[in-house]
Amino acid sequence: MGSHLSAPAGPPDVLPRSRDTSSHLPFEQFYRDHVDRIHRALALAVGDTAVAREATDEAMARAYARWDRVRRLDNPGGWVFRVGLNWATSWWRKVRRERPPAEDRHPATAAPDPAGLAARSALELLPMNRRTVIVCRVLLDLSTAETAAVLDLAEGTVRSRLSRGLAELRAALAEEE
Repeated sequence: MGSHLSAPAGPPDVLPRSRDTSSHLPFEQFYRDHVDRIHRALALAVGDTAVAREATDEAMARAYARWDRVRRLDNPGGWVFRVGLNWATSWWRKVRRERPPAEDRHPATAAPDPAGLAARSALELLPMNRRTVIVCRVLLDLSTAETAAVLDLAEGTVRSRLSRGLAELRAALAEEE
């Protein structure tokens, strides 16, 4: 299928059918409809709003350059998310090689309510592989099959990571109460 999470290459070309109707949209409309949601998802997945913005911009630019092909995919929004996630993963690797992560890491913008802040903090403590699955399933509202295709994982792996990640979130949030 497509690339692995650690590879900087693009995501799978064929994704499961989703609620996305982007194949009929011009790129500008797709951008307006998806950019904020993809940015929020990437910000939660990578834990840094500035990196997520750059990743979203890069992924949208790549989608624009390939729009004739990308818009025919079953889930162009999933493709853009995956490209952004790959870009951010590569960026973090480069930063870690050059300097300690604490120098460049900026926390994601805090939610205005204490419960949201606690949930975001707990989510940021999860390993990226679990956090990414939770973001796809909960924030992007992708099915298990769609999440598996976007992240190039087996459906069982998605279910396992989701279950473990949610259990860890519940435990972390219970400790804060």
